[in-house]
Amino acid sequence: MVLEVVKHESKNKEDSLNKCLEELNVSVKETYYYTVASEAGLFGKKKYNTYMTTKYAVKEYVKLFLQELAKNMNTAFNIEVTESDGIISAIIVTDNNAVLIGKDGNTLSSIQTVLRQAIRNYGNFGIKVNLDVAGYKAKREKNIAYEVKKIAREVMKTHVDAKLDPMNSYERRIVHMALADFKNIETESEGQEPNRYTVIKYKED
Repeated sequence: MVLEVVKHESKNKEDSLNKCLEELNVSVKETYYYTVASEAGLFGKKKYNTYMTTKYAVKEYVKLFLQELAKNMNTAFNIEVTESDGIISAIIVTDNNAVLIGKDGNTLSSIQTVLRQAIRNYGNFGIKVNLDVAGYKAKREKNIAYEVKKIAREVMKTHVDAKLDPMNSYERRIVHMALADFKNIETESEGQEPNRYTVIKYKED
């Protein structure tokens, strides 16, 4: 299970990029890539190294990674992997979804972290991977957003800040995003992991 990455060096940034595209025979929209510039030679002329992989290759890598996980767990996964706006999304369905989700989604979060790190080991592509099990995260996001919006409306009425229960970074991000467009409301994360929490605060105009 290897993620295919190509590399080309040139004195010109665009040339190094085009060489990668030519080797992979794809358009730039079908890829993830990054370019590293460095000094070269006695006169300090720059050289550019472009590293590139395809979105198709990343999707296949994610699928194989999860299939290997299923094999190690002696179970079977139904896996759907898609890509949209640069984000790789993988949805897993098993006969025992609860085992993969874990308490408060902690097992799911850990698998996603390991998967992201496995991809990151191949280079600094900044690939975003979103892993879900039977729609658990989608439902969780909807529930959190619904509850914190109710709390925010109360804060707007009373002008009294509301301290939420401790949440992981993924859940805190949902809170921040859900309330980003609320007038007179701001959110701040406080405390230390694993007990870090979010405070919903009233903000004057």
